[in-house]
Order: sequence, then structure tokens, then C-alpha cells
Amino acid sequence: MILKKELEPREYQKTIAENASKENTLVVLPTGMGKTLISLLVAVNRLDKYPSKVMILSPTRPLSAQHQKTFEQFTHIPKEEIILLTGKIKPEDRTVLYKKAQVIIATPQTIENDLEKGRINLKDFSFLVFDEAHRGVKEYSYSYVARKYRMQAEHPLILALTASPGGTQEKIQDICDNLFIKQVEIRDENSVDVEKYIQQVEKENVYVELPEEFKKIKTLLEEVLNDDLYWLKEKHYTFTYKPTKGMLIALQNRVSASFTRGSKNYGAFWAILRVAGAIKLEHALGLLETQGIRFLYEFLQKLESSNKKTDTRIVKDPRFREAMKLTHDLYSKNIEHPKMQKTIDTIKDFLKEKPNAKIILFANFRNTVDRIHNLLVENGIGSEILIGQTMKEGKGLSQKQQIEVLERFKEGEFPVLLGTQIIEEGIDVPSIDYAIFYEPVASEIRMIQRRGRVGRQSIGKVIFMITKDTRDEAYYYASLRKESKMKGVVSSLQKKGVKKKKENLMDWV
Repeated sequence: MILKKELEPREYQKTIAENASKENTLVVLPTGMGKTLISLLVAVNRLDKYPSKVMILSPTRPLSAQHQKTFEQFTHIPKEEIILLTGKIKPEDRTVLYKKAQVIIATPQTIENDLEKGRINLKDFSFLVFDEAHRGVKEYSYSYVARKYRMQAEHPLILALTASPGGTQEKIQDICDNLFIKQVEIRDENSVDVEKYIQQVEKENVYVELPEEFKKIKTLLEEVLNDDLYWLKEKHYTFTYKPTKGMLIALQNRVSASFTRGSKNYGAFWAILRVAGAIKLEHALGLLETQGIRFLYEFLQKLESSNKKTDTRIVKDPRFREAMKLTHDLYSKNIEHPKMQKTIDTIKDFLKEKPNAKIILFANFRNTVDRIHNLLVENGIGSEILIGQTMKEGKGLSQKQQIEVLERFKEGEFPVLLGTQIIEEGIDVPSIDYAIFYEPVASEIRMIQRRGRVGRQSIGKVIFMITKDTRDEAYYYASLRKESKMKGVVSSLQKKGVKKKKENLMDWV
């Protein structure tokens, strides 16, 4: 018997694992509901059924380490046969480990590289897990590894795990196509077999008003932005006078690609300048509305000192110059965004009400995290910043350091954990009492992942800091709409089954 007796999976985990042992499955389950344990149950089933190996792929080293820990804790498989591989291990050493291990846990880029170089063959692998499966689109390594697995494995079975596969039918279908998914298992907080395991999570929106001085700057920047947006619409580069930032980025890619291929006409050149300017002005407005003056000031300073044609064109505009002057005046007076002090006051109130509370704060920008951290320290509130290893110049925390920070947070050495996207996925954050979103995010995937950090073992509360009549409100409601749509699409797939879309998938039978 591979599985240890002390493991007591929940009923819905056993049900999902049983179904996922039959055919390729996409499991959509909220963060903290035990997706890792489901993959373990299916893996044990496959190892009992076939003399084989299993592989778990996850996008980050910390998440890979969690899978390794789960196998070591709940199975009788020798630890030396549960191998965690990364690109940092020498290729020749990885080749030896592939032969030795029964369970291989790795980042997908490592496996893709070794498949291309012929260092590994997936013939003997009876089970393959794609964690954070919403990444399985476009050219991400998951798609390549899935194709190779279907071609090489004698007894293939795929399990894809995610808290949210995305908000559109097209994206979810792409994931299913790329990972050869044939059925979907979805649960949420309201599912009958999940409800008893979920603690109540309260939600509260904390609103602030954008100061009049901010509104003056906003009006000036919007006037400059509208010039570019109207030009793009009148020249038929967009179909609306109010394209989203995502639409502008997609347009920039199309126009730049066309210009590079040889369509170097005068209009295309101006389109490149206009769309690039619009994107930068959109970013500036986002900083003003959701982050504050100091962040806008730093960004405008970069534009002013730049020699790029796009930037010099913007900076020459008298309305932009006036916006810069107003921003400088506010910056020199150390004016903060009203959300900043409101956030500090909110944290103080939580700790006054519950001194041993664990609080996590999400923000989109590292500079914002740094500023909040400094203010908390000034107010005598213990906090730590959790960051990854992708920082330039060797900055950032190693996997070991990340785990140490989380352990100290878990033990109550400090009450507030601050971070950006790294806390959303890939790290086992302890159950917390309060989660503060310094700004809402338009992505339903990120919103679901953030919210899933609360209420795992006890009642929790999620707080959204929202600036009225700004991008904060727009992003908040956009994520809610996308989440609702995503649940509808995935539920439909679970009821009706996953249908083949692409015609060249020879393994669909």
C-alpha cells in the first residue's frame, strides 16, 4: 500500500480523484481546497495500477516544493525517489535522476528543455499533472510537454489543476485542447459537497474619494490621451473611442508587426507613436487613480528624461506640462493617495480588535508594497514583504528565505504579510484572518487566487480598497463579471462534456 493510513481526504476530494482516474480531467477548485491532495490520490492510484512513474509540473519552485512535501508526508515512497528538479541542476545529473525517481516534480521549462535534448522519455509515466493549468495557453511549456506525453507514454493520464481557467469560452477551450482534457470537475464555495468544509468569508468595500487636486491632473492627462484615442479611431485602427488597455496593447503588437514586415508607410509610423503614447498615458492615469502622487511623479520624470520619440511627443504637450507641474507641487508636499492612510487605519483597527490577527495585503506594484511597509513600521506594526527571485541585480528572496518568512508569519512573529503577484499562486500561505486588496484587479484568475487565501480554517474577511469613479471600480466589477462568466462556462463543460475544437489533435478519440 503506497498511501499512508493517516491521510483522511475529504469526500469531494475522493470523488474528484476517482473521476479523474478514469480520463484526462480539468479540476477547477478554489485556492486552499486541496487540489494538491487530489493529484496525490490519482497518482497513487496510477502507481498501484501500473509499474510506472508519475510527474507533477508546476510553474514555480515553491509550489513544486509543496508537492514534494505532500508526497513525502502521505506516501510510503522512499524520499530519495521523490525528486524535485529545476534548471539549476546540471543536465547530466538530471538524466541520472530521471532514471532513479518514481515521482518527478519539476518546472515545465526544465522538462521541455530535456525533452528537446533527448534527456528524458515519457514512455514509463502513467500520470502527468499540470498545476496552475490556466497557464496552458499559447506557447507556454505545458502545451509542448502535453503533446510529447501523449505521443510517448504507454498509459497516459493527464490532470490539470487551477482555481480559475479564465473568463472566456475561448481560453477555457484552448486549455482543454492544449492539455487534451476530456472532462471537467468544478466545485466552489456553494457546492453541496464542499459547503461544510468552507468557513464564512465576509466581504467589505472601503471607498475613498479622489482629491480635487488629483482630479485636475486626471483631466489634463485624459485630454492628452483622448487626442491619441480619437486619432486611432478616426484612422480606423480601433472601433471605439474608448479602447481598453488590453485592446491598445494588442493593437500595438499588430501595428508594430506590420511595420516590421515592410509596411513602412507614414500612417503606420504615426499609429505606432499614437498607440504607444496612449498606453503610457493609460498607465499614468492608473498610477494617479489607484496608487498615488509619488508613483505618478516618478513615472512622469522617466518620460521627461527619455529620448524616445513617443515620450518627447507627449512631454511637449502643454497640458502634459501642466499636469507635471501640479504633480510636482503635490509630491513636494508629500501628499499621499487617500487609500494609503485608510489602509494603515484599517490594519490598526483589525489589530486593535484582534491583536493576534494575521493580515495579508496584496498590491500590484512593488513600490506600493515598499511604501505601505515603511508606513506600518513607522506606526509600530510588524510586517514583512514576500517577493520572488525574478528581481534584477540579484535582489529578491530565495525559496528558502520565502519559506522562512512564511513560517515566521505562521508562528505569529509579525501580523502583516505584504506582497504582489507571488502571494497569489505558487506559495502555501497560512490561513489568514484578513485580506486587503490595495487595488482590485480586472483578472478573475488573480481575484479568485487572492480571495482563496482567506477563511481556510476560520472565518475571514476580504477588504477591497476602492477609489470612487476610477479604474479601481471598473476593475472590481470587471473581475466579478468575468468570474461569473467563467463559472458558467466551466459548469456547462462539466454537464455537457468537453468537445474537440482543433482538427489536428490526433490523440482525441
